[in-house]
Amino acid sequence: MFRRLKNCHNSKDFRSLAKQRLPSPIFNYIDGGADDEITLLQNTKSFENCDLVPNILKSVEEIDTSVSVMGKKINLPLFFSPTALQRLFHHQGERAVAKAAEKYGTFFGISSLATVSIEEIAKNYNSPKMFQLYVHKDKGLNNSMIEKCIENNFDAIAVTVDTIVGGNRERDFYTGFTSPPKLTLGSMISFATHPSWGLNYLLREKFQLPQLQSHIKEGTNVTVSVGDYFTSMLDQNMNWKTIEDINKKWGKHLCLKGIMSVEDAKKAIDVGASTIMVSNHGGRQLDGSRAPFDQLAEIVDAVGDKIDVICDGGIRRGTHVLKALSVGAKACSGGRMYLYALAAAGEAGVERAMGLMQEEIERGMKLMGCTSINELGRHNLRFR
Repeated sequence: MFRRLKNCHNSKDFRSLAKQRLPSPIFNYIDGGADDEITLLQNTKSFENCDLVPNILKSVEEIDTSVSVMGKKINLPLFFSPTALQRLFHHQGERAVAKAAEKYGTFFGISSLATVSIEEIAKNYNSPKMFQLYVHKDKGLNNSMIEKCIENNFDAIAVTVDTIVGGNRERDFYTGFTSPPKLTLGSMISFATHPSWGLNYLLREKFQLPQLQSHIKEGTNVTVSVGDYFTSMLDQNMNWKTIEDINKKWGKHLCLKGIMSVEDAKKAIDVGASTIMVSNHGGRQLDGSRAPFDQLAEIVDAVGDKIDVICDGGIRRGTHVLKALSVGAKACSGGRMYLYALAAAGEAGVERAMGLMQEEIERGMKLMGCTSINELGRHNLRFR
C-alpha cells in the first residue's frame, strides 16, 4: 500500500488508488454527482478559465500561508470540508482526517452523518473544529446536536442550506449504494472482489452514525440512499427564521454552507452568520448550477468586507486555492480532495494529500512573488 501511496502525486492518482480499493457502490458515491454531472465537472474546470500573472525577484525564501477564518488562525488557507459516512471509505474515517488537520494546523469538520461522535472528536483532537448541521424535521435531534457542540467546545457550526431535497444521484441508483451498505445482485461481485474492504467493514468497529442513532434509525439500522434520506428526513420548511433561531441557540461562529447568490449572501449577514461557504455541494444537488469559483467574485464584491467568504468545491490543486484567494476568498475547503486519499490509504493518504497541497500552495506563492496571502489580489489574475 505505502509503495503505491508514494506514487500518488495528485488528486487523479489518489482517485485511481481509491477506485482500486473500494467496491463500486462506495467509490461511485464519493465520485458521483447529480443528473448528468455537468456541475460536478464544471466545479474544477472553472479554474481553467483564469490565469495567474506572476511577479519575480521578490525575495520569497520565507513565506506565510496562514489566514484567520471563523475566529481561528490556521496555518493553511485550505481546510477539510465536513463530509458524511467516512468510515465507509476507510475504517479510520474521521479519525484519520482529524489527525491530518492537527498535523497541518487547519480546520476539520464532521457531519451530522459522521461515523464518529462529537464527544470523541472533542476529546481526542486539538485542531479547530467545525460541525456540519443538517436541519432535520426532528427538532429534538437538531437541539441535541447543537447542545453537544456547545458542551464540547466546537469552534463553528456550518448549517448546510442546499439539501432541502436530495439531488438526483443516478450513479447511486445504478450501483445500489445505501447507508449502511446492502448487497444487491448488481453489487455482490464488486463487494466480493474487494475482500480487504469487506473484512474491515465486518470485523472492525460496527458502522454507526452516533449523532443520529438515539433519535432516528434511518442510515444506521435502516438502509436508505443519501438522496432519499435528505428528502424524507430533512426539514423542507427550513427558512431564514430557522437560521436566526439556530444562531441564538449556538452563540458562536455560524457558517452557512451552500450560498450561491448575492441575495442570499446578504441575508446571511442579516441573520448573524460570520461565514459563508460558496458551494453547490460538490455538484451533488442541483445539476446545471454555477460553479463556486465562477460565482465567487460577485459574492466577494457584495459582502466580502462584512463576512468571511469560503470557496468550497472543485479544489484539486494549490493553484486553484491561489486563484480563489486572489479573487477575494478568505480560504478554501474541499471534500473529494481528501476523500479519495482517505479511501486509498487512510490517515497516511490524507496526510500525503494535504502535504502535497501545502507544497503546491507554497511553491505557487513563491513563483507568484508573494510572501503572504494578503499580497494576492485580482491584479495577478486574468480571465479568458
